[in-house]
Amino acid sequence: MVEAQKELKVEHNASRREKVVNASVEDEAVIDGVDPVYAAKARVLNRAIQDIGMGRYQWQLFFVIGFGWAQDNLWPIVTSLILTPVSNEFNPSKPPLLTLAQNIGLLAGAISWGFGSDIFGRKWGFNLTLGITAVFGMISASSPNFAAIGVFAALWSFGVGGNLPVDSSIFLEFLPQSHQYLLTILSIFWAFAQLLATLVAWPILGNLTCQTTVTASICTRKENMGWRYFVITMGGLALIMFFIRFFVFHIYESPKYFMGKGQDEKAVEIVHEVARRNGRSSNLTLDDLKACEGLGGSDHQQQHVDAKVAIKRKLEKLSTKHVRALFTTRKLAFSTSMIMVVWAFIGLAFPLYNAFIPFTLAHKGAEFGDSSTYITYRNSCIIAVLGVPGAVLGGVLVEVKWIGRKGTLSLSTLLTGIFIYGSTTAKNSNSLLAWNCMYSFFSNVMYAVLYSYTPEIFPTKDRGTGNALTATANRVFGIMAPIIAMFANLETSAPVYTSGGLFIAAAFIVLILPYESRGKASL
Repeated sequence: MVEAQKELKVEHNASRREKVVNASVEDEAVIDGVDPVYAAKARVLNRAIQDIGMGRYQWQLFFVIGFGWAQDNLWPIVTSLILTPVSNEFNPSKPPLLTLAQNIGLLAGAISWGFGSDIFGRKWGFNLTLGITAVFGMISASSPNFAAIGVFAALWSFGVGGNLPVDSSIFLEFLPQSHQYLLTILSIFWAFAQLLATLVAWPILGNLTCQTTVTASICTRKENMGWRYFVITMGGLALIMFFIRFFVFHIYESPKYFMGKGQDEKAVEIVHEVARRNGRSSNLTLDDLKACEGLGGSDHQQQHVDAKVAIKRKLEKLSTKHVRALFTTRKLAFSTSMIMVVWAFIGLAFPLYNAFIPFTLAHKGAEFGDSSTYITYRNSCIIAVLGVPGAVLGGVLVEVKWIGRKGTLSLSTLLTGIFIYGSTTAKNSNSLLAWNCMYSFFSNVMYAVLYSYTPEIFPTKDRGTGNALTATANRVFGIMAPIIAMFANLETSAPVYTSGGLFIAAAFIVLILPYESRGKASL
């Protein structure tokens, strides 16, 4: 009788392993060099999430994750919009230092929150990044001098820098494969943030600040309070978003994160909690995950019961294992390196052009005889509006066969660079506006796909680190943009030509990336 039970158990486990190994093509790993046991467990969790489907929890998560996307675009725009009135009030010798301080904060945030999410989990970063942004954003309104506003810009950017590395990971890990395109659609929040910032800035900065270049003795604090009201408003908005995330919405830690840490019980528990929130049930059991360990031999079976190994795993949290894991094979190392180069090029190209759009519009507008504040902000709003359909189009194209993620990303990046070059040919205000509208449209397509494709090509256990590496490359090169601005003549087209060339180069690099994640469930 006992022998019969043992045989049945062996057959049952073998059946579970066979079910894992015979996963459908859609569930196959898109990344080589991934541990077979981890990949098998990831497929089991992917199936469980797919069976639960897109329900109440994921739609709520889509909404609150959108807050992070919005803040990522909102605050760099805030810095760009307040640069002129802040410079007029404090009269610094090098105004681009404010943008430099911001980018240093973004770099520190991307490194800290991104790497930390693979060590301490996604939940802490998800909740704290918006809170830090809100507090220091509002406090910055009390800045008595240029140095103070620079410090506060770095501090609020420390929070902003962690939003995308953390939020993209946690959202992707709860999405069923059938709805992974929503990671692209999330960029609609990114586009709306640009529009919101411009609309709020229009009456406040347009009427309550010193917009023309004047000396500090003429531009007094009393006459220049608009930028302070503006950062308080944006900080208050971030505080409301933090309150909703922290007190209204309950976020679960990623089941794949726990699985990658060897805590299969917690992973199963969270899958069942998500199913309950969706009004459904899941048949996932701990045995389904344990059955996968047979694929890795005896070493994997002993991993969770060996006390010495457990202690070693704890110590490894402080090591560089997550970085090394992204370079374990030649193909994976090439993929990681090239996507970092793409992010780096875009990190320099985007602020070189986009961060100085208000200056560009004002300067060109003066040449065309329409440099009024009204026209400058009106044009900025029109440009921002075009970003919204761009994000939607990106979400559609990434699921189209023969185009997919790589094709959409490469084409949109190429067109972004081309339309930037086209802006240098503008002979009047309307043509300049048209070129910038097309640039805004395709750059939003580009960012929508880039933000979704990047986390998809990293395995969950190293996804936070992979996002941190790409974000770090992006921010390091972003730091170079204000440095260039301090020494370059922004009244020439040199920054524009450089920016366009970098976008075009990035477009061709995308074509040689080895992974296409369309139709594949993320690991």
